[in-house]
Amino acid sequence: MRISGPEHFKLTFDAKRCDANLSRSANTDLPKLYVVTANRELIYVGVTKRPMRARLYDGWNANGKSGYHGYAWRHTHRQADLYVWFQEDAPEGSLLDLETVEAEVAFLVRSMGQWPCGQTEIHFHPSGIEHRELAEAIVRQSIGTTPEKDP
Repeated sequence: MRISGPEHFKLTFDAKRCDANLSRSANTDLPKLYVVTANRELIYVGVTKRPMRARLYDGWNANGKSGYHGYAWRHTHRQADLYVWFQEDAPEGSLLDLETVEAEVAFLVRSMGQWPCGQTEIHFHPSGIEHRELAEAIVRQSIGTTPEKDP
């Protein structure tokens, strides 16, 4: 897996609107894994192939009609940090590897205490050492720590 990033963005928002100054690369169709943190706590991890601006828009404007209610954390926080990683070598734009890393990130956060507070769904796939090591790096880069390993 060839991953670049993270790119870091500040989000300011309320339950109805989000302000973010995103880069051109964040608004491409390249597969992305993104992490949202608040007060050095990882509160959400997600993946998308869509431009981040469109993905955030959907998370703020969902009404539950299709079963999706949007980002839960938009109701509990007012500002957050968004970190975005890009998979440059995804076969045919597949999200499989990034979904695997997404689950490993959520698991690492859970092993430090509790699931990410804004997480509403997760995709599980068999993981390899590459996925788990990348998940550790992502958690470390976004909140500055990872869980202790058993000896």
